Amino acid sequence: MFYWVMKRIIVGPILNLIFRPWVKGLDNVPSSGPAVIVSNHLSFSDSIFLPIVVPRPVVFLAKSEYFNGKGFKGRLTALFFRLSNQLPMDRSGGAASSSSLTAGMDILNEGGVLGIYPEGTRSPDGRLYRGKTGVAKLVLATGVPVIPVAMIGTDKVQPIGRRIPNIRRVGIIIGEPLDFTRYEGLQEDRFVQRSVTDEIMYELMRLSGQEYVDAYANTVKEQLAAEKAAGRKTPKPGADSRRAAVRMSNDRPSGPAPGAVTEIGRPAPAEPMCPPEDSTDGKDNRDGAGSKDDRDGKKNKGSKDGGGPARGVK
Repeated sequence: MFYWVMKRIIVGPILNLIFRPWVKGLDNVPSSGPAVIVSNHLSFSDSIFLPIVVPRPVVFLAKSEYFNGKGFKGRLTALFFRLSNQLPMDRSGGAASSSSLTAGMDILNEGGVLGIYPEGTRSPDGRLYRGKTGVAKLVLATGVPVIPVAMIGTDKVQPIGRRIPNIRRVGIIIGEPLDFTRYEGLQEDRFVQRSVTDEIMYELMRLSGQEYVDAYANTVKEQLAAEKAAGRKTPKPGADSRRAAVRMSNDRPSGPAPGAVTEIGRPAPAEPMCPPEDSTDGKDNRDGAGSKDDRDGKKNKGSKDGGGPARGVK
């Protein structure tokens, strides 16, 4: 009752009036029967805008921290999430996570619609991160269709850490259902679980247009928090590889040149202290400039006959 009142009478009409969400592919949501809605996760408000536009009630798996708060505020928050059709999801792994997935399976067995964020947490930077296999375990065990959904612009409305949202439009793109019944009987196969999860994440990437990162979002969040606590600046992507490339280019190998033959039992021939002389008068080129012919040859480098610069460089 509380869910229906909030969606149809109070919260729904107000948000539709202020934020004017646009929706594509709403007809891809089945009118009846169980289904799993999977979505990218950009903002806390994802769990508000998505249930409003979907005509059927959606039960979301939310992180268990929302239900374990202490004091009056904590109990009030937990009550709100339960009344708004959200179930606690323990993300610590093991038996606790399995118990949370069992609660989600009960919703599907009753013919309901379950909402899951495969990334497990909000994206720290707007990119799409590697999905966790919990969604695949549910889908493979129940055989229900998967409805991919891309949330657009909710991270601009309510970025992480912001309580009062910005007023701007948001978008919801609902893709065609994904069918994984071809893997029937293989729900315990970890390779199949990963394959199903990756296929779901690919579809979310295609719908949302986000850059995909093959790493877990919570791992990246922990790294960012550790760097912030240590007072270090987060390096730009690719900075380490560029520094490594510079170091490699300055390293000069020691020992014989590549291709030199060293016989066992004989010392390697000593390298000459300076390059062999190429002058006809027998005088030393102490200044390293080389002969006139050498200098002329260097000047001619870059000509048409000498290979020239890379094509397209003037």
